[in-house]
Amino acid sequence: MNINNAACSDPGPGSAGGKGENLMGKQIVVLLGSPRKRGNSSKLAEHVSRGATSQGASVEAYYLNGMNIRPCQACMKCQEEGSPGCALKDDMQDLYPKLKEADVVVIASPIYWFNISAQTKTVIDRCYAVGVGKRNIFKGKRFAFLLSYADSDPFVSGAVNALRSFGDMCNYLEAEIAGMVYGSAGDPGEIEKNQALMEEAYQLGCRLAG
Repeated sequence: MNINNAACSDPGPGSAGGKGENLMGKQIVVLLGSPRKRGNSSKLAEHVSRGATSQGASVEAYYLNGMNIRPCQACMKCQEEGSPGCALKDDMQDLYPKLKEADVVVIASPIYWFNISAQTKTVIDRCYAVGVGKRNIFKGKRFAFLLSYADSDPFVSGAVNALRSFGDMCNYLEAEIAGMVYGSAGDPGEIEKNQALMEEAYQLGCRLAG
């Protein structure tokens, strides 16, 4: 079955997260940019992960708010000839190799003040060290983006600003946008009531595994 052209069924919550059994499957890294572990963008990511692992992909998720990741200092040391990479020694040093090894990177973020969360933006900024010229580890990789916002309209909420930023980022990195799922919810976890959106997220996960 070609999972890019056919739907896959959801085997249930027990299959969510963790690594798939197929060691030859796609390697997917999920960046969770909400300060809420069980927030709405994280719920979207859960369903994407469930779909991906159901098709044999290996999924590793990182809760950015719980990591020690400092903002970029614009020191430009990462771009110097012979530089080993970013000069800041924090948890990004653990994340860089994971991003390099990944076939797919999924970024999940709530919309705060008309754009992505500070946690998400901080990690994206730090990817400058591995995203320029010959140092670009993302060229040819597939990206997927998940957004949640309180307002019912993606334009009023500012979600369109985030979507435009993601598009510009992938264009610069020569990476592929493999999919976007976004929707409205206010209270933590409320987004799961939108069954159509959850199914859309699950099916995106299935396609990312292909």
